[in-house]
Amino acid sequence: MAYHFGKFAWFEHVSNDAPKARQFYEELLGWKVKAMAPGSYEVIHNGADFIGGVVAGTPHHWRSWLSVADVDDRYRAALAAGAKPAMEPVDYPGIGRGATVLDPTGARVSIWKGLQGDRPDAEHVASGDFDWNELATPDPQKALAFYESVFGYTHMDWDMGPIGMYRVLQDAAGKARGGIMKTEKDGDPAQWVPYVKVENADAIAARVAPLGGTLAQKVLEVPEVGRVGILVDPVGAALGFIQPVVKA
Repeated sequence: MAYHFGKFAWFEHVSNDAPKARQFYEELLGWKVKAMAPGSYEVIHNGADFIGGVVAGTPHHWRSWLSVADVDDRYRAALAAGAKPAMEPVDYPGIGRGATVLDPTGARVSIWKGLQGDRPDAEHVASGDFDWNELATPDPQKALAFYESVFGYTHMDWDMGPIGMYRVLQDAAGKARGGIMKTEKDGDPAQWVPYVKVENADAIAARVAPLGGTLAQKVLEVPEVGRVGILVDPVGAALGFIQPVVKA
């Protein structure tokens, strides 16, 4: 059992129409969503791997769970640093303990300490698995100060030209764990958007609308990263997808 504090270790789809979301993602990405037991928590399967879950609730979004050493301590620290409470620390019997806050720019983030540790890091994740997590916020500097002070990140600046400055969050070991960028339009809400690895980003993009979703960001080429896009599923939750550049 191992922990990777600072890693976004789990992702959940939150909506009031799980069947519609399930059908969309199973057809688009080949996932299978199955209850662990009749009437119990629904788990997203990517092949043989458990990669996330599906839960009922609003607003419709993908919930990102950040691994921490002590949920209660980091929850208090987040509130002291300007976050607003969304869910107080609670035990999930036999699984772990978690809480949720809205960061000072309004983005929802959950913190987690699992009883069985975190999913292991992989140099290259399998297609269909989560590969990145990105915060789009109207105030990147305020968000950066919050995540560095509360969760111990450092960061690396990456000038992306017309897109602007991209902040790569790094954990205590220097491993990249997520990114922060400015929202594209004034008035857009702050939100964390997970990214799923795919084999062909353009093919995925072409199938989004026929399955009932929309493209929030058309596929574009990001140097040294790959081809990336963002979709909004039929219930309104945003998810990114990335076809990583193949390195020799």
